[in-house]
Amino acid sequence: MSEKTLTRMDLSEAVFREVGLSRNDSAQLVESVLQHMSDALVRGEQVKISSFGTFSVREKAARVGRNPKTGEEVPINPRRVLTFRPSHLMKDRVTEGNKR
Repeated sequence: MSEKTLTRMDLSEAVFREVGLSRNDSAQLVESVLQHMSDALVRGEQVKISSFGTFSVREKAARVGRNPKTGEEVPINPRRVLTFRPSHLMKDRVTEGNKR
Protein backbone atom coordinates (compact mmCIF):
# COMPACT_ATOMS: atom_id res chain seq x y z
CA MET A 1 0.00 0.00 0.00
CA SER A 2 1.16 3.51 -0.68
CA GLU A 3 1.73 6.05 2.05
CA LYS A 4 0.12 8.83 -0.02
CA THR A 5 -2.66 10.79 1.65
CA LEU A 6 -5.34 12.69 -0.25
CA THR A 7 -5.62 16.16 1.30
CA ARG A 8 -7.98 19.11 1.02
CA MET A 9 -5.36 20.81 -1.12
CA ASP A 10 -5.36 17.80 -3.49
CA LEU A 11 -9.16 17.96 -3.74
CA SER A 12 -9.04 21.71 -4.40
CA GLU A 13 -6.41 21.20 -7.09
CA ALA A 14 -8.55 18.49 -8.73
CA VAL A 15 -11.58 20.82 -8.77
CA PHE A 16 -9.37 23.55 -10.23
CA ARG A 17 -8.15 21.25 -13.04
CA GLU A 18 -11.43 19.45 -13.77
CA VAL A 19 -14.02 22.21 -13.34
CA GLY A 20 -12.02 25.27 -14.26
CA LEU A 21 -12.78 27.40 -11.21
CA SER A 22 -9.98 29.56 -9.86
CA ARG A 23 -7.74 27.97 -7.24
CA ASN A 24 -9.29 30.18 -4.56
CA ASP A 25 -12.87 29.35 -5.64
CA SER A 26 -11.96 25.65 -5.81
CA ALA A 27 -10.61 25.72 -2.26
CA GLN A 28 -13.73 27.54 -1.03
CA LEU A 29 -15.98 25.00 -2.76
CA VAL A 30 -14.19 22.05 -1.14
CA GLU A 31 -14.33 23.76 2.28
CA SER A 32 -18.04 24.48 1.83
CA VAL A 33 -18.86 20.87 0.92
CA LEU A 34 -16.87 19.52 3.88
CA GLN A 35 -18.52 22.04 6.21
CA HIS A 36 -22.02 21.02 5.05
CA MET A 37 -21.15 17.37 5.58
CA SER A 38 -19.74 17.88 9.07
CA ASP A 39 -22.65 20.14 10.10
CA ALA A 40 -25.14 17.45 9.05
CA LEU A 41 -23.23 14.79 11.01
CA VAL A 42 -23.14 16.98 14.12
CA ARG A 43 -26.94 17.27 13.86
CA GLY A 44 -27.12 13.46 13.75
CA GLU A 45 -28.07 13.25 10.08
CA GLN A 46 -26.67 10.72 7.63
CA VAL A 47 -24.49 11.88 4.75
CA LYS A 48 -25.01 9.62 1.75
CA ILE A 49 -22.83 10.09 -1.32
CA SER A 50 -24.04 7.97 -4.21
CA SER A 51 -21.48 5.42 -5.48
CA PHE A 52 -19.19 6.28 -2.55
CA GLY A 53 -20.79 5.50 0.80
CA THR A 54 -22.68 6.68 3.84
CA PHE A 55 -21.35 8.55 6.86
CA SER A 56 -23.43 8.40 10.03
CA VAL A 57 -23.18 9.04 13.75
CA ARG A 58 -23.90 6.20 16.15
CA GLU A 59 -24.58 6.41 19.87
CA LYS A 60 -22.49 4.04 21.97
CA ALA A 61 -23.75 3.16 25.43
CA ALA A 62 -21.70 3.35 28.61
CA ARG A 63 -19.81 0.18 29.40
CA VAL A 64 -17.07 -1.22 31.55
CA GLY A 65 -13.68 -1.57 29.88
CA ARG A 66 -10.48 -3.11 31.11
CA ASN A 67 -6.98 -1.66 31.28
CA PRO A 68 -4.94 -4.21 29.29
CA LYS A 69 -1.79 -3.67 31.40
CA THR A 70 -3.30 -3.94 34.85
CA GLY A 71 -6.59 -5.73 34.21
CA GLU A 72 -8.32 -2.99 36.22
CA GLU A 73 -11.91 -2.28 35.23
CA VAL A 74 -12.47 1.24 33.90
CA PRO A 75 -15.84 2.85 33.14
CA ILE A 76 -16.23 4.08 29.55
CA ASN A 77 -18.68 6.95 29.17
CA PRO A 78 -21.42 6.96 26.53
CA ARG A 79 -20.35 8.71 23.36
CA ARG A 80 -21.14 9.41 19.73
CA VAL A 81 -18.92 7.85 17.09
CA LEU A 82 -18.62 8.49 13.37
CA THR A 83 -19.08 5.49 11.10
CA PHE A 84 -18.61 5.02 7.36
CA ARG A 85 -20.20 2.32 5.27
CA PRO A 86 -18.84 2.13 1.71
CA SER A 87 -21.22 1.54 -1.18
CA HIS A 88 -21.07 -1.71 -3.13
CA LEU A 89 -19.56 0.18 -6.07
CA MET A 90 -16.78 1.56 -3.85
CA LYS A 91 -16.12 -1.89 -2.40
CA ASP A 92 -15.87 -3.29 -5.92
CA ARG A 93 -13.47 -0.54 -7.03
CA VAL A 94 -11.20 -1.15 -4.03
CA THR A 95 -11.30 -4.90 -4.64
CA GLU A 96 -10.37 -4.39 -8.29
CA GLY A 97 -7.43 -2.23 -7.15
CA ASN A 98 -6.15 -5.20 -5.15
CA LYS A 99 -5.82 -7.28 -8.31
CA ARG A 100 -3.26 -5.00 -9.94
